Amino acid sequence: MAQFEVFGDRKFPTAGLLLTSAGRDWSGVSAQLRNHAACDVPAPSPDEMEVTFAMTTSAGGRVERCSGGQFQDTAVRSGTLWFCPIGVREDAIRITRPLSNILHVFLAKSQFDSFAEMTSRTPSPANVAYLADVDDDLVRQLCLRMHRELSEETSGGKLLIECLSQALVAHLVTSYSGDAKATLGHDRVAIRLDDARLRRVLDYIHANIDQDLSLAKLSDVACLSKHHFARAFREATGVPPHRYISARRLDHAVSLLKGSQSSLADVAYLCRFSSQATFTRAFRRQVGMSPGEYRRRSST
Repeated sequence: MAQFEVFGDRKFPTAGLLLTSAGRDWSGVSAQLRNHAACDVPAPSPDEMEVTFAMTTSAGGRVERCSGGQFQDTAVRSGTLWFCPIGVREDAIRITRPLSNILHVFLAKSQFDSFAEMTSRTPSPANVAYLADVDDDLVRQLCLRMHRELSEETSGGKLLIECLSQALVAHLVTSYSGDAKATLGHDRVAIRLDDARLRRVLDYIHANIDQDLSLAKLSDVACLSKHHFARAFREATGVPPHRYISARRLDHAVSLLKGSQSSLADVAYLCRFSSQATFTRAFRRQVGMSPGEYRRRSST
């Protein structure tokens, strides 16, 4: 995973790093927000799928790139998208003017392997098209939500990113590859969480609220695939799994602040935040005051 986390550093060694998912323990996906100077980029052959998203317009900025004789020249406007599939060697990349707030999302091959387990055929990530200036609002919305989690970490963020990356991979394969006919074999069958399985999942979440609650583990507890579990959980509870878990972890944080002498750093760790600072920001958004202030008021 270490090699996966630093691919963006190898590809863009001179670009300014604004935000990174390093240290967030995301599974099979990483993200970086960068500023780029005008330069030529000596791009390595990617071992993961890269989706690049311009968060803002860079006046006069253009990205010129070429792979296998395919030349692309793209103006950099807010919402511009580029795809670079696994194994596609870019012969040249040229950035004509400085670019600001460019989001790079990297998807591991394991994400495509997981998708293959749910489909009627085995999709190849190398078959996703090498494209620039893609007009796709779904990809934009997925990137925006990843960026929001990148900039404002939540306690259920890891699970959220699993769901978002799974949706992104499925969309890329079914819309932009030679495997576009790949289908989720059971999508036509309504998959539901009955009361017994839902209670089993909720009990597991509550008993392990300070542990790593992955989509894979929760779907195993429910005896459903990862793809079907997230949708079935939302239908059963009215909220997606990451939001439910995030709310329970903040409830847990409140209990710890009231009833224990744990340090704020320990409370942040027990509620699965990557740092005390991100915990403080999330707690303030939810409760309206910092954890320290809440503890002081609760003790009076």
